[in-house]
Amino acid sequence: MSQNVAAARAVVSHHGELAATLTGLVAKVLEAAEAGRVGRHREDLAAWLHAELLPHAYAEEASLYPVAAGLPGGGLLVEGMLGEHRAIAALVAELEEAASPVAAAGAARALLAVFTGHLAKENELVLPLLVNAPDVDLAGLLDGMHDLIGGTAGQGCGGSCGCGGDAAGSAGDAPLLSIDSRLDVRDLPHGERHGRVLDALDALPEDGALVLIAPHAPRPLLAEIDQRYAGRFATEWLQSGPDTWQIRLHRTPVPA
Repeated sequence: MSQNVAAARAVVSHHGELAATLTGLVAKVLEAAEAGRVGRHREDLAAWLHAELLPHAYAEEASLYPVAAGLPGGGLLVEGMLGEHRAIAALVAELEEAASPVAAAGAARALLAVFTGHLAKENELVLPLLVNAPDVDLAGLLDGMHDLIGGTAGQGCGGSCGCGGDAAGSAGDAPLLSIDSRLDVRDLPHGERHGRVLDALDALPEDGALVLIAPHAPRPLLAEIDQRYAGRFATEWLQSGPDTWQIRLHRTPVPA
């Protein structure tokens, strides 16, 4: 696997994490709005948006988008993506300024819809454009970009992204990323787990894989995945209890 493909998978994996987290935070705002209050849940969502989502968008504008805009067919695509960034920023402001729980819920729901569609375009249009360009070093563009591939700047990333994090070992000796993303749902409320996993699977590229970490054997979820994706995910049981179950879900390529 080329470093550019591996770098793209790191971004897609982080996209899945962002989408899953946003889905959970928005769900809490909507639930609270039904009870006539959003207070703490809106604050939690707004804080995460400023700490994670908006920095991710700004990092794209600084690193990926200028290069993509210079490629054949990339100019209009990037113009549209920048327009969606402006829409996302406006919805964040609308969420924070909403005068009622209903208005806050509406802004949160719209934000989730816009951002989910935006990530799909990045995964399916922008990243392939960069990966397939012969003169683009995508891995180099992402070097050190924690806001694009996950991790917290200044705290190291365990050497998993090749960004120079110093948590363990030499960054020069570490692979660019671990190909398989991981999703631990053990501490999530039971009602949120399926949604988080499905969002992460939606964001996986062809031939990508997700390691699901669960507190029990998730057989109903696996049946739902098999029905939803028509058998496109192969499952491999990595650990079967007694306290933790780990299942690798591999998105098999579409036959030529």
